[in-house]
Amino acid sequence: MANGLDGAYERMVSLAVAALHEREPDRLWPLLADALPRLLGGDTLIYKLDDWNESSGTLGLSPGVAAEFDRLGDEALGLLRAGYPFAQHYGTGDDREPVTARRAAGRAWSASRTAGLLGEIMDLDHVLAIPLPRSKTPVTGCLIYRSGADFTDDQVRVARQLQPLLAAVDEQRQLLESWQRLAVPDASAGPCGAPSAAGALTPRETTVLLLLVDALTASAIGRRLGISERTVHKHIENIYRKLGTRDRISTVLRAQRLGLVGTRYAVENRW
Repeated sequence: MANGLDGAYERMVSLAVAALHEREPDRLWPLLADALPRLLGGDTLIYKLDDWNESSGTLGLSPGVAAEFDRLGDEALGLLRAGYPFAQHYGTGDDREPVTARRAAGRAWSASRTAGLLGEIMDLDHVLAIPLPRSKTPVTGCLIYRSGADFTDDQVRVARQLQPLLAAVDEQRQLLESWQRLAVPDASAGPCGAPSAAGALTPRETTVLLLLVDALTASAIGRRLGISERTVHKHIENIYRKLGTRDRISTVLRAQRLGLVGTRYAVENRW
């Protein structure tokens, strides 16, 4: 299995590179949803993000699965949102280790309404939960489904290795969403017909810029994004070079003038 794990880790690196170069936040989790089942021997994936419960919140389903749940109505979707047995498993403490439904619930899993629903809709038998490691709600993260045998110990181990990547990608998603809300709408045109500064910055540099505006130190930015302080400084150097600035304050002001961040955001953060 060592060669299989090595291949999985190589694909994880490729996935991380692809995700961190994606500029559209709403494409990040679909990108993961397409790749992760193949990495872990699953058939499909559902992700649950932000603040969610049985009636609201971000729930990502593949088109075919979503159509089936729409057909069955709110009760079926509520059962999926309830997250049995993971809500109970994770809800009593800070444990966020990946676990399969069978290991979390034992024999009760196969007899549960949730397992019956999954079998009816998707012809699937087993679920592997991969929570975001610092999430506060019990099943924020993703659930990977498969038919046949349960997920192996090696596959659960790979899932554990994937958790920091999932956390980094979701942090990227949230920061890019903030940037889209705060950026001036016509920033893509650039000043006086010049090349767009927004296009010059990579998605990762854009998120570092947002955290610079938020007055975070390089070490704090590194902790927030799950990267080293040295890597943060490299991103900051690239931002300075691309925006033609030399320090943090002039960079924020320049980004504000170019429409990369809104004036209100910079003022609120006391620059």
